Amino acid sequence: MLIPGKKAVERTIKDLFKTLFPIDGDIRVPPTVENNTYILEEIKGILKGLTGDNETAARKFMKELPSVRQTLLGDALYILESDPAATELVEVISVYPGFFAIFCYRVAHILVELNIKLLPRIITEYAHKNTGIDIHPGAVIGSPFSIDHGTGIVIGETTLIGSFVKMYQGVTLGALSVDKTKAAKKRHPTIEDNVILYAGCTILGGETVIGRHSIIGGNVWLTESVPAYSIVYHRIEVVVKDQKSMGDQINFVI
Repeated sequence: MLIPGKKAVERTIKDLFKTLFPIDGDIRVPPTVENNTYILEEIKGILKGLTGDNETAARKFMKELPSVRQTLLGDALYILESDPAATELVEVISVYPGFFAIFCYRVAHILVELNIKLLPRIITEYAHKNTGIDIHPGAVIGSPFSIDHGTGIVIGETTLIGSFVKMYQGVTLGALSVDKTKAAKKRHPTIEDNVILYAGCTILGGETVIGRHSIIGGNVWLTESVPAYSIVYHRIEVVVKDQKSMGDQINFVI
């Protein structure tokens, strides 16, 4: 098996992004991508040595692009609706790291479904390098899906995520343990529809299910399932005092 050159893969992903979402026109109007010979040749090039027939594999990949673009447009619209700071659709598509990470994941997931190895991981690691968002291409993620800020997010290989899910920075959807003997098993959680995962929460385990319409608060650590319509939060105590009433000044060493 040949290893695709990272620079060639990154160039192809950049060109594919610009082809699917040309920002010099109406971004909602679908461009003609299925028969784009330039993109087809680039895909064939990075597939070389990874499949017995890269021509057929590339054409199967190209056939999926209109559908994936429509799914991604739904993701972008959901991010726009979810984030008060977002002003227009073109801003989400051209600027938001969360959208770019989702784009790379959805493109890579096409290749996973075509049973193509290695290349999907190169694509999602490119997104990881650029955004700090680590989504395994084998995860199954519904649409629409919103990532806000996003830095530090980890979504493991066997994660299942439903539709209308919102996720903030620092979220981990991981395994309970790093055990090679469990490689073929479901190790990562299931997140049902309409769930919000706030910053810094950690949800672990293949049998852990977050029920639909639940809200998981910031910094929550979960290793067990919660039913639908749950609100889960981490209770902390913050004390605010007047310095003048405390007598001697407290010195902090950091």
